[in-house]
Amino acid sequence: MNKRTYKLMNWAKIEEIVYSESDNPHEILGAHVTGSSVLVQTFQPGAKSVRLQLLDGDKSYRMEEADEEGYFALLLPGKTVPAYEYVVEAQNGSLKKTKDAYNFAPQITRQDTEKFDAGIHYEIYEKLGAHPQVVDGAAGTSFAVWAPNAMRVSVVGDFNGWDGRIHQMRRLWDSGIFEIFIPDVKEGDCYKFEIKAKSGLVFMKADPYGFGAQMRPESASVVRDITGFSWKDSKWMKERAALQAEDKPMSVYELYLGSFDKPAGGREFFNYRELAPKIIDYVKKMGYTHVELMPVMEHPLDESWGYQVIGYYAPTSRYGTPEDFMYFMDEMHRAGIGVILDWVPAHFPRDTYGLSGFDGTCLYEHQDPRQGFHPHWGTLIYNYGRPQVSNYLIANALYWAEKYHADGIRIDAVASMLYLDYGKNDGEWVANIYGGHENLEAVELLKHLNSIMKKRNPGVLMIAEESTAWPKITGALDEDGLGFDLKWNMGFMNDYLGYITTDPFFRSGRHNDLTFSMIYAYSEKFMLVLSHDEVVHGKGTLLGRMPGEREKQFANLRLTYAYHMTHPGKKLLFMGQDIGEYNEFNEKRAVEWGLLENADHKKLNQLVADLNKFYVSSPALYAKDTSWEGFEWINCITPNACMLSYIRKTDDVRDMLVVVANFADARQEFRVGVPFEGKYQEVLNTDDLAYGGSGIVNKAVCEALEMEWDGKPYAIDMVSAPLSISIFSYTPYTEEEKAKIEQRRAEERRLAKEAEERRLAQEEAERTAQAAAEAREQAKRAAAEAKELAKRAAAEARESAKAAEVLEKAAEAAAQKLQELTKRSKADAKKPVSGEKAVSGAKPGKKAAGRKPAADKKTDDKKTE
Repeated sequence: MNKRTYKLMNWAKIEEIVYSESDNPHEILGAHVTGSSVLVQTFQPGAKSVRLQLLDGDKSYRMEEADEEGYFALLLPGKTVPAYEYVVEAQNGSLKKTKDAYNFAPQITRQDTEKFDAGIHYEIYEKLGAHPQVVDGAAGTSFAVWAPNAMRVSVVGDFNGWDGRIHQMRRLWDSGIFEIFIPDVKEGDCYKFEIKAKSGLVFMKADPYGFGAQMRPESASVVRDITGFSWKDSKWMKERAALQAEDKPMSVYELYLGSFDKPAGGREFFNYRELAPKIIDYVKKMGYTHVELMPVMEHPLDESWGYQVIGYYAPTSRYGTPEDFMYFMDEMHRAGIGVILDWVPAHFPRDTYGLSGFDGTCLYEHQDPRQGFHPHWGTLIYNYGRPQVSNYLIANALYWAEKYHADGIRIDAVASMLYLDYGKNDGEWVANIYGGHENLEAVELLKHLNSIMKKRNPGVLMIAEESTAWPKITGALDEDGLGFDLKWNMGFMNDYLGYITTDPFFRSGRHNDLTFSMIYAYSEKFMLVLSHDEVVHGKGTLLGRMPGEREKQFANLRLTYAYHMTHPGKKLLFMGQDIGEYNEFNEKRAVEWGLLENADHKKLNQLVADLNKFYVSSPALYAKDTSWEGFEWINCITPNACMLSYIRKTDDVRDMLVVVANFADARQEFRVGVPFEGKYQEVLNTDDLAYGGSGIVNKAVCEALEMEWDGKPYAIDMVSAPLSISIFSYTPYTEEEKAKIEQRRAEERRLAKEAEERRLAQEEAERTAQAAAEAREQAKRAAAEAKELAKRAAAEARESAKAAEVLEKAAEAAAQKLQELTKRSKADAKKPVSGEKAVSGAKPGKKAAGRKPAADKKTDDKKTE
């Protein structure tokens, strides 16, 4: 080797490069002006020879081999670095031209790294990752990755034979970011970062910021340029904030792209571009306002449905390229359909090519497994307190909103972020600095994200899947809330499904499950969900979980969808449930569209479509979704009848709807209190024949009865089919109708008055007649009594007469007897008695006075008798 060249070379640094341990190869590799010469050095592992070919003219120079591993150097005359390329001869004699990757300045500034270190570089994805661009006239790709604890980082890929020695990257000052621009690397090239840890372990990682990824099971990142798509959704984007306002309708169709439909001919998936028209046709036909896509970010496992993400910045390659996904989003917007993306910042999988142990240390996760491991899911938890990690996640949410025009971000498993002890037993978690179980770093991340999202993209909805009683999920940030726009109402879903899956015979005992949701309905801004969570993991489908025979199952499900639609809150329904699938969701099959050939399923599907269209056209069902002013109970305290009645309303009484729900398996007739006089017309009944019901409907207009009922001044009478909901619209009377009604009521009052007068007269006549009858009866009784008394007196008189007669006869007899006795005594006195002495003092021939013979006494007794 030329001595001068030899002396100019830094052999310690060369050794670092040869042993692939350099974190600043740009310091010596490439062309460097040294005095009056230019020293060019390159490392081409395994090369037999290398020539430096000037691009201006045909002149070339053979480079000297400085190390047998393939390190070459050349000292060029002059103080200007010429344009050149290398011609590398392999050991087999083949030649390859390659440009020098070590002549370019960093594409990342100190300001970029300072903002990243502070966690506030909201477009860091435009600096980190892989970005096709032209630098100093050379087309290629800039690569950058954050790996602060790595000894060395290289870019490996199709363009360098996956050899980590060739494109070693430089560390940018103290930022922990490694960077390199590689000429001629183009869109579609696969790559990874090869990392040599301080322990000496060498491994490859996919790009955390990569815009593209290979189709599983391959795991490399793919260079993608996402700057060239021509968006045509300006009308939607301009109107989006108004269309998605709090007082606007939102009915969301949740779907998994891989299972919405499946292609024939052995293909596994449809492309984003093929799916777009299919989904648009169905969503528009059904009347949904939005779709929510289960995670489209790149994930290795189909069975995770996207909830275990590896490539947060890459739309999954299952369905095409980033540009294909942009087309999908654009078409949705042009059709007037909003798109919500599921996003998973709560955890990430442990796949070795992903974020776990990224630079040989726990970079994205916590080192302590009590903080960094989810025992339920077997996944890792982000270290939200590290600014660069929170920046990674916050920028990612912004990326989907700003680069792919996402209309909403639904954050999965927020509860697991908020609580340090989520899904953990004692001893499996570490308390916060105050000794509590709140994850203060996660709280700050969510507040930061919601704040910056609203500042940069005010029309984008932030939605939380949160299942606990954590307060103010949708509260304002300046009131110590988390700042979300909507929260999934998991309580409604669990309570209602617990109620409706109970046999109707026993529902009265669970009435509180039906009404409890209204206790807290306005504590947050809710979205009512019947999501994929309810049709997986052995739970069955909504239709399959309904009690009873097939006919009753469909009736219960129709009732469920109507109650869901009329209950306060935005709406979400998972795919397949609106056609009544019996088979549980499976990512390997398509929605069972063939069921629509069956009348029951087709009619159920028609009901959902009609409910959606009725919902979006009825302000009472959405305009005051977050206020008690939009809802009023009529009757919620009749558990034995398993019925509810309530009002949905706006400030305009003409928008008012009266809803009557019959959760009993019996036909019932209800008198329902209503607040206003007028006409109540049934506008939807789930028991309609058109929906597969029995046809028990209220065809006639129900005119309000002027009577107090259910605490309301008026009432209507209606019939309710078993397991059904009836919805009545309200129409006030017109002036003409009011005049006719008043005329009719006046006539009714006149007739009522006349009827009352007749009634009173009749009552008076009846009372007079009754009095006369009573008088006659009294006289009759008196006469009868007098007659009876007379009869009794006559009888007594006769008895007295008889007694007198007897006494008279007795007296006569006594007198006669006395007379006879007197005569006899005189006669006896004249006769002398033989042998009888004269009684002293008596005259001769006379008996003593007062004496009578015994025989005479007996004779007298007989006479007396």
